[in-house]
Amino acid sequence: MDDAILFDARPDGIAIITLNRPAARNALSREIREGLFVAWDRFERDPDLRIAILTGAGDRAFCAGGDLKEMTDTAMAVPPRNMFPLPGDTIELTKPTIAAVNGLAFAGGWMIAQACDLCVASTNARFAITEVKVGRSSPWAAPLIHMIPQRIMMEIVLTGRPIDARRAYEIGLVNRLAEPETLLDIALALAREVLEGAPLSVRVGREMVMLATEMGRAAALTAARHAAEVLYRSDDAQEGPRAFAEKRTPRWTGS
Repeated sequence: MDDAILFDARPDGIAIITLNRPAARNALSREIREGLFVAWDRFERDPDLRIAILTGAGDRAFCAGGDLKEMTDTAMAVPPRNMFPLPGDTIELTKPTIAAVNGLAFAGGWMIAQACDLCVASTNARFAITEVKVGRSSPWAAPLIHMIPQRIMMEIVLTGRPIDARRAYEIGLVNRLAEPETLLDIALALAREVLEGAPLSVRVGREMVMLATEMGRAAALTAARHAAEVLYRSDDAQEGPRAFAEKRTPRWTGS
């Protein structure tokens, strides 16, 4: 990863992945992209890490988007299918992720924030899908229709106009707002809330939400019931009700 991406594997099971090119507004240069591929793989493979927070160094930009100079230098037409490290697209993750957005999240910056499961935004954050301003396209934004209303998505895509953090929260793009100096603290608090749940329940719950966004109602119900069977047969599925009856904190084993 070199130093373009910082990876902090915390003892509490939380990984903090930081885009570390603040002078370039953490744009998605080759080194950032390659480092993110490595970071997401490391997170997925480490059994001690249960949730990841993705953020950007500095307070001006989470990520300002793709590297337009690189696109110009290479006369890039259609971006290679595997160019960007996107959970749920070019990367498969089985664990939850949180975007902690500080400053600008434009174009590719919006893209990588959208690809996370949850989002905490600083009050100084701004979001924009700016491809229309530079003659590019944003096919990666298609899943956004499952997060925000159609007419709002249409305006965002067609105008390229930024929205502030409050508006992003109002339309459902952002889960929680934070003052700039408390952004990481709020993201960590949300991560700890997730970690309080039974590990298998969190994993299956995340999978259920993903299935529901990709299938019709009947198919999603069938697939979700199938995915839940492993959970129902686990030790934790017995430990939870037992701990409740005994009025104590559950001792999750993840099995």
